Amino acid sequence: MRLLVVEDDPDLNRQLVSALTDAGYAVDTAKDGEEGHYLGETEPYDAVILDLGLPILDGVSVLEKWRRADKKMPVLILTARDRWSDKVQGFDAGADDYVAKPFHMEEVLARVRALLRRSAGHATSELDCGPLQLDTKSARVTVDGHAIKLTSLEFRLLAYLMHHKGKVVSRTELVEHLYDQDFDRDSNTIEVFVGRLRKKLGVDVLKTIRGMGYCVSEPDDAA
Repeated sequence: MRLLVVEDDPDLNRQLVSALTDAGYAVDTAKDGEEGHYLGETEPYDAVILDLGLPILDGVSVLEKWRRADKKMPVLILTARDRWSDKVQGFDAGADDYVAKPFHMEEVLARVRALLRRSAGHATSELDCGPLQLDTKSARVTVDGHAIKLTSLEFRLLAYLMHHKGKVVSRTELVEHLYDQDFDRDSNTIEVFVGRLRKKLGVDVLKTIRGMGYCVSEPDDAA
């Protein structure tokens, strides 16, 4: 999953990026509202963490512009403001959740996981497909109850497909959502990761749809 962090405090920005990267996300960052608005307008993010008190363009204005442009990615607002009116303004602008500073990083991570689950139509942290189970909270993957060890990028790929179970996802979409903007993107590497995943999982859930992309579906489903 690919996230955008828009936060002008350099220390907090680094802390958020570090925690989210360690949790397995690809993360882009912006330090003012103008840059944040541009990235959110032009890049396909799965979720955004947005500060309200930003220089150049404030967070509420950024969010309003995204929603007017029909950008539907879930947005978690971070702010030092604790007045109820600021919270209402953020939600009315299109925010999906709200955390007031200071906060515990684990709470932010949990809220991001919840936003991603809800946006994909999942009720819990455990995503299932036949004998395959992926827990977004613990980053644990099992097949028939047996733990499968994956690299960070293998986990990202599987998690994205599991969040979109039953949907055919193109290589281009996978590249856009697995890597941050500074990564040297190469869609051919997706084939390598898919091949590795199939060998490690050992069950027929990850399918190639010729000319279209990849899909995670139940083992007995027709590809």
